[in-house]
Amino acid sequence: MGDRWTEPLHGLAGNEAAPADVLLRLLGHEDEWLRRAVAQRAALPQEVVEAVLVHPDRRVRAAFAQNGGADPDQRARLVDDPSASVHLALAHGPLAYRRRVAPLPDRAYERLLDHPRGMVSGELVRWGAAPAHILAGLADHEDPMFREAACRAWDQLADGVRQRLLHDEDPQVRQAAALRVCHEDEERTTWLVDRSGSGWHLGEVLTRGRLARELAERLLARGERIAALAANPSLPPDLVARLAVDPDPKVRLQVSARPELTESQRAAVDHTVDAEDRLPTLGWVWERRTDAAFLRRCARSAHTWLRRSAAVCPGLPVDAVELLARDEDFAVRLLLAEFHPEPPPELLLDLYLNGTHRAVGMLVARPGFPAAGLAARLGDSPDPRARRLALRDPGLEPELLDRLLRDPETRAAAGRDPRLPVARIRELLADPDPEAAAAAAANPALPAVDMRQLLDRAKVPEIPVNDRTIGC
Repeated sequence: MGDRWTEPLHGLAGNEAAPADVLLRLLGHEDEWLRRAVAQRAALPQEVVEAVLVHPDRRVRAAFAQNGGADPDQRARLVDDPSASVHLALAHGPLAYRRRVAPLPDRAYERLLDHPRGMVSGELVRWGAAPAHILAGLADHEDPMFREAACRAWDQLADGVRQRLLHDEDPQVRQAAALRVCHEDEERTTWLVDRSGSGWHLGEVLTRGRLARELAERLLARGERIAALAANPSLPPDLVARLAVDPDPKVRLQVSARPELTESQRAAVDHTVDAEDRLPTLGWVWERRTDAAFLRRCARSAHTWLRRSAAVCPGLPVDAVELLARDEDFAVRLLLAEFHPEPPPELLLDLYLNGTHRAVGMLVARPGFPAAGLAARLGDSPDPRARRLALRDPGLEPELLDRLLRDPETRAAAGRDPRLPVARIRELLADPDPEAAAAAAANPALPAVDMRQLLDRAKVPEIPVNDRTIGC
């Protein structure tokens, strides 16, 4: 098979209107990318699902195991797959980005936890997205790795179970349990610090753990990770005052963002927040993420870190949203656009067109991104990214659509527009430019007969489902 039709087939694999017989033929293609692309589609006809589940290429079945848009009951059928690598993919689960993926049925987790290959159950308890009630059921497991995982479901454990984990014979389990209570337990905080050395979770302990006076002074004298210590809510006030004038600007910044400080006290701490600083959401702000009055105060704060933290909270009231949408700090505006349930449409558009951060390109998928009127506003823009936005306008005139189709910088985007006449889509499909042809193949208005002809030209055979044999 030549390369002439390879790119169009890639477009066809993403065509949301592709019928089942087209998808089945793509599953039989020699190109692994095409096969996996079909298995990763969010919505598949049942007969295609059946073909994926018994596909001879285990990589296709593994791709479906990690398909976050697929029905979890269908994904769960892969627990009967003969390949451990497929089970491993199922245990790890989908790589979801800022979205919730429906869990597998409980019976699937039970099978994975009892898997004869330890790497499968280990993948599930270490990295998989097993629900809390599944993890909670592991608290009395004979394997300490499982008991350690149960600590991640701390809120669902009975007091007696928590106590057993806190006194577990395995030090790793005791450590995982102690991390859940160290914010209220000085003794366990001290134990964790002494045990951790320079371990990965030491920063969390120093930030959250309840500090005895002696431990706090010892840590300050050591002079390591003082910025984490400066954020600890149990740090004695006199030690906070000492750190407020620390020579390290990172330490002073942490002090300035402590919850007990007033606005004037924050301003008195010499601190700066640079535009490029990557700051995590302040935990004490996130804990009150639905408290409108509190979030309103944070949005009005002179401290940039407080405003950034408020911007990601779903309970931010409308007036605070409007205020932060005009904030001088780019990160505040971007976080608001990325995380608020109803970001202002003009903010989304402005950031997309004028922002330089890589995240702005994904804002078109946010709810409320404007559509109506964009053709008149942006159809003649010198910026090709702006001209492509004109295609979102439901009132786009055919003349402008045709012009955008002839524009080399907007041609591919226009080629996927379902408002194109079929004759124009076919013309584009025959274009020597593979990107243009792939766009036409992805157009949902492309008739099914043309999709089949495209497969015929690429010599993709028709493979009956009944002829498929499962492989490992």
